Amino acid sequence: MVNTNDLYDMTQEELKVPTMAEMMAQGQQPEVLFWVGCSGSFDDRAKRITKAFVRILNRANVPFAVLGTEEGCTGDPAKRAGNEFLFQMQAMMNIQVLDGYEVKKIVTACPHCFNTIKNEYPGLGGKYEVVHHTEFLKSLLDDGRLSIEGGQFKGKKITFHDPCYLGRANNVYEAPRDLIQKLDAELVEMKRSRRNGLCCGAGGAQMFKEPEAGDKDVNVERTEEALETQPEIIAAGCPFCNTMLTDGVKAKDREADVKVLDVAELIANAQDL
Repeated sequence: MVNTNDLYDMTQEELKVPTMAEMMAQGQQPEVLFWVGCSGSFDDRAKRITKAFVRILNRANVPFAVLGTEEGCTGDPAKRAGNEFLFQMQAMMNIQVLDGYEVKKIVTACPHCFNTIKNEYPGLGGKYEVVHHTEFLKSLLDDGRLSIEGGQFKGKKITFHDPCYLGRANNVYEAPRDLIQKLDAELVEMKRSRRNGLCCGAGGAQMFKEPEAGDKDVNVERTEEALETQPEIIAAGCPFCNTMLTDGVKAKDREADVKVLDVAELIANAQDL
């Protein structure tokens, strides 16, 4: 089960993270359920992405809630690794919880969770409107609920890595790029981008195993392509991609001059949230 207690390391006034159980007890229904995901709950690096997104939701006054300890893994790693039985068991448990709370709309910062709930759950009876956090942030911007200024990123050279389950699997390419350009940053594209983008190396449950023998790790290959654009920042929209690209930057000894940040972190930092 996913534990989001680490989100409470700031005061309640600074970081408001209600659970569905709490809202239900008050007779309220949130506008959107924020699906945190395993990585966003337990991985120390990914927790910073979760907190950045929550700060933005708080700033935009979006009524949202999380499942907290009632949230389980979507089953994506199990399915991609070939364990269909475990996937269906995990999925059905989540669907039961979501339907119990009458959830209609879900937003998540993990493309793996996004793809699985959006495309795999309907076949098991779980039908919801599912959006990636970059799509949701773009909608907040378009509706005037959120404003973005360049801030510390104005004029900086940023390249964006397309997560496989966001881009090729679901055709979401423009939302993250639109957000980066709103920061008045210089968006530079890698040779392989959008539909032709290269995987970071973590998809298909590869995140959880050692790489197989070869001449070069996939994440290093992708990081080299990113570094060819001479960026100050490599932007990502997936916690798995973030980990792989960060490891790639370390492998190339470029930690001092190149940062790997999620799009939500870019916006939160620009707004000093």
